[in-house]
Amino acid sequence: MTYSQLMYFHLLTVVPCFFLGTALIFMRKGTNLHKFLGRIYMILMVITALSTLFMPAKVGPLFFGHFGYLHLFSFLTLYSVPTAYWALKKGNVKLHKRKMILLYVGALLIAGGFTFFPGRFMHTVFFG
Repeated sequence: MTYSQLMYFHLLTVVPCFFLGTALIFMRKGTNLHKFLGRIYMILMVITALSTLFMPAKVGPLFFGHFGYLHLFSFLTLYSVPTAYWALKKGNVKLHKRKMILLYVGALLIAGGFTFFPGRFMHTVFFG
């Protein structure tokens, strides 16, 4: 895949994550709908994180000739999703909730916010 194709694939997976994550934060917890949407959200977040690992950093310093600072959020996601899932399976709802909120804030709000900085794709889309 080209960088451009990866970018659009990434957008195709991350945009629904933003809306699903927002809905999940505000909806009643523990319902069948919450569980169903939560599974979709977690799967899409993992796919999103994995897709970014194939996208070389275009802004800022490079690590290993490929990764940038934003890739740290991809690794955070790949750690947080399974550990949040296992916390819930072990009955630790409090830890699950904390991990999912930190994932939403870190991976979607903070990392997503950085994509609107000059030199990045979303900045170009929205601000020319």
